[in-house]
Amino acid sequence: MSKLHIITPVKDSLDMTLQTINSIMDSEISIDFNYTVYNDFSSETTAEILEKKSKESGFTLVNLKDITMHPSPNYLFILRDAQQRAIFENAHLVIIEPDVIVEKNTIQQMYNYVSSLEKAGMIAALTTDMNGKINFPYLYAKKFSKGVLKTRKGLGFCCTLLTESFLASYNFDMLNPEKDWYDVFISHKSIELGFNNYLLTSLPVIHKHQGNRPPKHLKYIYPLRILLGKS
Repeated sequence: MSKLHIITPVKDSLDMTLQTINSIMDSEISIDFNYTVYNDFSSETTAEILEKKSKESGFTLVNLKDITMHPSPNYLFILRDAQQRAIFENAHLVIIEPDVIVEKNTIQQMYNYVSSLEKAGMIAALTTDMNGKINFPYLYAKKFSKGVLKTRKGLGFCCTLLTESFLASYNFDMLNPEKDWYDVFISHKSIELGFNNYLLTSLPVIHKHQGNRPPKHLKYIYPLRILLGKS
């Protein structure tokens, strides 16, 4: 059984997605993990390249067009499927979006923090631009020193670990199918159930999107993006 189940939802944006996948596959992880890329009705060209990449690199590729007729975005389906896989594996779930580049030690460090933090529900890496400047969705963290920030604010799904304990405490089948975005709601649910959420301000990842609120059309390109004020 793996100890981490890592996922990346993909909707085209191929060049950026491949950077994300490469950074994950090049990570230095000392524990067993599985990595699943969800292809959410990307173009045929993207699908073909992802298929080739999965065979070369060894990650699992799930083509949603083979499973559901529901049009993209299929964030709820992805969350539910990923939760089931993680619970079956007795694993923590790590969501890494396809515009994020992780450092070699990011994933291992996030895993290490689970055992050292009090009743962790969600643990997120800080997001920065290419120059190391904090960007969306953690602009509020600029005023805090580097370290571990226990927070009641919503955590995005840019690069975030959901602990096995939290996954076992809340069934994603209960999520409202009429909504598109669940990160804020899930963050609050974690706290509601007695867990603590943490932002690792000393563990940055590169988040290539700029600005403090993505244009509406980017919701279609970058799955599971936090939208402030909308759960």
